[in-house]
Amino acid sequence: MSELVSQPWTQLKAQEIVERILALPDVGAGRVVIVSETSAAVLRWANSTMTTNGHTTSRAVSVIAMVAVVGGTAAGVVSSSAAVTHPTQLQDLVRAAEDAARGAGPARDAMPLPEPTGDDRTWADGAVQTSIGVYETFAEGLAEVLAGPQRHYGFASHEITTRWLGTSAGVRRRWAQPTGSVELNVKSPDLTGSAWTGASTADFADIDVVALAAQASARLGWGRRQVKLPAGRYETLLPPSAVADLMVYLAWSMAGRPAQEGRSALTGPDGPRTGERLTDLPLTLAADPFAAGFEYEPVLITTHSGDGISVFDNGAAIRRVEQVREGVIAELGYSRAEAVEFGTTFTPPGGNLLLTGGSAASPAEMVARTERGLLLTCLWYIREVDPTTLLLTGLTRDGVYLVEGGEVVAEVDHNFRFNFSPLDVLRRASEVGATERTLPREWKDWFTRAAMPPVRVPEFNMSSVSLGR
Repeated sequence: MSELVSQPWTQLKAQEIVERILALPDVGAGRVVIVSETSAAVLRWANSTMTTNGHTTSRAVSVIAMVAVVGGTAAGVVSSSAAVTHPTQLQDLVRAAEDAARGAGPARDAMPLPEPTGDDRTWADGAVQTSIGVYETFAEGLAEVLAGPQRHYGFASHEITTRWLGTSAGVRRRWAQPTGSVELNVKSPDLTGSAWTGASTADFADIDVVALAAQASARLGWGRRQVKLPAGRYETLLPPSAVADLMVYLAWSMAGRPAQEGRSALTGPDGPRTGERLTDLPLTLAADPFAAGFEYEPVLITTHSGDGISVFDNGAAIRRVEQVREGVIAELGYSRAEAVEFGTTFTPPGGNLLLTGGSAASPAEMVARTERGLLLTCLWYIREVDPTTLLLTGLTRDGVYLVEGGEVVAEVDHNFRFNFSPLDVLRRASEVGATERTLPREWKDWFTRAAMPPVRVPEFNMSSVSLGR
């Protein structure tokens, strides 16, 4: 051990950091260590010219200390991304986490740490790296796009975060998570018109940037005719991106404790609304760690506690969770401690979100069946107005289009502020199309792995006009 201690931090592997910290004297009731290494590569272009490309790496270490205190067990979390030049700083992280635990007092979510499940044969492996090379095929298409007559602006990002989780209960797990996205804006030569498209990806192999640019160019063409429309309720076609932003907020709001305690839209007259039918359409909203192309870590790794999630659950196996099943509210989120408290089942949070059960209809086919209505591009600045109904407000962004007689005939020359609940999106949907991979515009910095269908909502409430396009 003395030979190990003499090695500088920069020579230590992530696994060694975990083992060193767990080997320090434990005066508490358990310890969790999470080491994250992120490799990121980005491209940026403006005015049809490449402006930036680069690759960065970073490391963060988090220590969660469980300490016995008067009244129970407390948890303290300390994270550091600063360069550490001496091994004694590992001890400093542990002591700081223990001090934070003592200051926090007894935790109501305290539980013994989960025992190991399964065998992670990748534990000894290093961090997975990305590079500018991930864009090789994408860049060929982008060169074609930038050579066109319109002005193009955009940003592409790809990162792989490798995380090692170690606990004093014996859990040792490693997971490498790829995350990618691209956003593209096309503008008219005089810069008076603009349109947006975006996509999420795991590796950019499935991104057709030429097709994305063509989609944005088509939207730009729709904007040649401008119309004004008043605020009001309109039949509205929500594209997959807009549906994703609303469904992500719904999923984040489906914690069990608030529903049990009467402070949630999921609270009914006799308790949580599980079992209540939202729609006759066979829609299922789920998080699935094993969904092909959308995979996320199969054990819980977290540095915070809250409704439905707990640092005491680090290392617990994660499963498919169906928040809505065949149109019925099925599962709410519960940590292990909450599951014991309320007599239900541990229901972990998810790292993707999938809404399925619609028809095979594409957005274009749904437009063709629209007599008169609005077609949105995406949503922005979404905020909660009333937690008891999950009423949200926000803005449309980057194009609201008027559909008449099955065709897009004009662009509305302003945006709208909307007031609507994602629960009512499901309750009132009159048509749901084919599920496809999409990019949540509002939440993409926190959540990108989503597959959603286009949804037709009669009388979607555009509560006021927002000046500007």
